[in-house]
Amino acid sequence: MEKVTMADVAKEAGVSKSTVSQFLNKRYEYMSDDTKKKIEEAVNQLGYQPNYIARSLKQKRTSMIGIIIANIMHRFSTEVSRAIEDYFNEYDIHTIFCNADNDPEKEKKYIDMLRAKQVDGLIIFPTGQNVQLYENMLKSGYPVVFMDRKVQGIDIPAVKVNNFESTYAIIEHLINYGHDRIAVVTQPLTISTRIDRIEGYKSALKAYGKLLDPRYIISAEVSLMGNALKQLFAEAEPPTALLAGNDLAFLEVLKFAKEGKLKVGRDFSLAVFDNIPFADLVDPPVTMIAQPSYEMGKKASDMLYKLIKKEDTAVQDVVYSCELVVKESSRLTRE
Repeated sequence: MEKVTMADVAKEAGVSKSTVSQFLNKRYEYMSDDTKKKIEEAVNQLGYQPNYIARSLKQKRTSMIGIIIANIMHRFSTEVSRAIEDYFNEYDIHTIFCNADNDPEKEKKYIDMLRAKQVDGLIIFPTGQNVQLYENMLKSGYPVVFMDRKVQGIDIPAVKVNNFESTYAIIEHLINYGHDRIAVVTQPLTISTRIDRIEGYKSALKAYGKLLDPRYIISAEVSLMGNALKQLFAEAEPPTALLAGNDLAFLEVLKFAKEGKLKVGRDFSLAVFDNIPFADLVDPPVTMIAQPSYEMGKKASDMLYKLIKKEDTAVQDVVYSCELVVKESSRLTRE
């Protein structure tokens, strides 16, 4: 079966090829509704499929961007990714999602693959380990934006939150509720986000004259958090409050509490640094630091789009504030 061409559509609709091209590229400024209807009917009747490869060669763009996510299991990552997809869908730009699992080798493989496919730009949750690769993209002027994390010494624009200040605020909140022994549970300190949160935790304890006990800082892979929590709560002076560094750590804390027959709000207070959509369904409802994840995804998309269009080649970092949402899990009520 012969391939339907733009000329076939033009003939069927009774218009010129240039008019069909304008329709396909959504340039309707000087096009009547009747003409648009004729072209649309011709496209549907003939089953015409635009040649995206030819279009990309002509425009020197593929109308595709790549998103390299650190860990798709995080609620934050899925909310950001949804915002990015929504944004670029408005411009008929397709998104390719890759999950790097915080693995620098996977991250490098995906960057190389996406650039080989000539995607117009990348939004990356960087591992921070592929410094040479980041530098090469920066030097070549390739459009790229970092999400959630900043890589020291690399001047690629980033969208992130004020991790240090937000963690300081939640620890201050717990101290004001009378807690002296506050623990934190996070994944390994390999990225700027986690490092900044731990520094905020330490700074708040120091500012209020509280003991900084290394045993109260759990930095472990998710699969090892349960055992680490068991050891910590077996101590003579276990923590009275706990901050989960993200949603995955939060779930491990709940699992540990259930297995150990401990109750949040009675045996220890609990807060989480992440967006937890079911926070009010937990008993008691959970105090959290909410990140504006969807807004961050839209902002990163807008920054990348401007870099792709060369509308703004001096895009700067954007740092968002988080919201402290106080719930009953901050308090201890001895039964």
